Amino acid sequence: MTKQGKRRVDVITLGCSKNLVDSEFLIRQFEAGGFSVAHDSPDPKGEIVVINTCGFIGDAKEESIDTILDFAEAKKDGRIEKLYVMGCLSERYFDQLGRELPEVDHFYGKFNWKELIADLGSQYRPDLVNERSLTTPRHFAYLKISEGCNRTCSYCAIPIITGKHKSKPIEELVEETRLLASQGVKELQVIAQDLSYYGLDLYKKQMLAPLVEQLSEVDGIEWIRLHYAYPAAFPMDVLDVMGKNPKVCAYMDIALQHISDSMLTKMRRHVTKEETLRLVDTMRQKVPGIHLRTTMITGHPGETERDFEEMVEFVKAARFERLGVFPYSHEEDTYSWKNYEDNVPEELKQERANEIMNIQRAISRELNEEKIGKILKVIIDRQEEEFYIGRTEFDSPEVDPEVLLPVTENVTPGQFYYVEITGAEDYDLYGSVVQVPSMKV
Repeated sequence: MTKQGKRRVDVITLGCSKNLVDSEFLIRQFEAGGFSVAHDSPDPKGEIVVINTCGFIGDAKEESIDTILDFAEAKKDGRIEKLYVMGCLSERYFDQLGRELPEVDHFYGKFNWKELIADLGSQYRPDLVNERSLTTPRHFAYLKISEGCNRTCSYCAIPIITGKHKSKPIEELVEETRLLASQGVKELQVIAQDLSYYGLDLYKKQMLAPLVEQLSEVDGIEWIRLHYAYPAAFPMDVLDVMGKNPKVCAYMDIALQHISDSMLTKMRRHVTKEETLRLVDTMRQKVPGIHLRTTMITGHPGETERDFEEMVEFVKAARFERLGVFPYSHEEDTYSWKNYEDNVPEELKQERANEIMNIQRAISRELNEEKIGKILKVIIDRQEEEFYIGRTEFDSPEVDPEVLLPVTENVTPGQFYYVEITGAEDYDLYGSVVQVPSMKV
């Protein structure tokens, strides 16, 4: 027992922000049940450890397994009493993990974590269905608007893990946002595996734009940023909302993955090169200054040197503000696993990924240097040594560039300021707070 007389649970979250949201709902339920909870503690000291795993690609699976093994050793040494595992990895490999890791007291999938609460002697509280305990800084939060995915991309295991797309009703999301705003949240990161599909299951039409409009009406919310759209059948009306609503950040996270028609077909992306180019142009025309984040995959089965060169030329021409690259991972039970030979050597996959990132690094530096002298609205996240660390509307937490202000600046984390950009590096900016009477801070 802890000094407070409560049983302590250490929750460890691996993988994406969608997993983080699940952990936050779980932590709220634990706290309501009288547990003391720590999240991602560097030195877990609880009697109980719950690991929320990722099972997306090879590296993520390896991290999850290594973490489980570390805590299995801690249990063996008597440093913890109970070890539970939930999330995507255990959803995907439930039976196999149970056989190979008997040190784990119980495995749960991605959607049955309510049983964990009961197994620990507590009771799930349905009245807290929209409440969670934030693990992020109090001024921003992730808002997961749907689960699952109806796409059939060749390389992706997520539909196998999460099942079909399931939208969360608008009224529940608005209520959840009100609760978040009441806790001091000013910035929403709207997330889903596929934002483009939102609403089709519940309302029989795409409803991302109406949802964003309603979220923006919640008092206290100042920024809304959109993550993980799909290019095929993209909901164009959301660009109109973004262009006219100052609360909606001029930012879109849309995974394009490739540009060669040959590869887009093999990947089962249901979009062509011409359609992709037209979509990118439309986004930039409808929302001047929009910052686009995308990802590319190198080394998918069948990718030729010509396919890769098309990707290189596309990245150079499109000049994306934010771009990441994944070397292809041959995942069990996917379409690619069943139908394609993993015929691009691992070394070549990584070489191609490195080449794209070297190109992108130079593009990012040039685009950052164009911001020098501009005044941008910045939210301050934290202080690190001699700098305050902030972000513009074009920057999502964890994955995007940051704005560094000297600690001599009179700023407070969690607050917005107008900042003049004074310097630029490949991925980060430097700035100083300015007083602009015509601007409301």
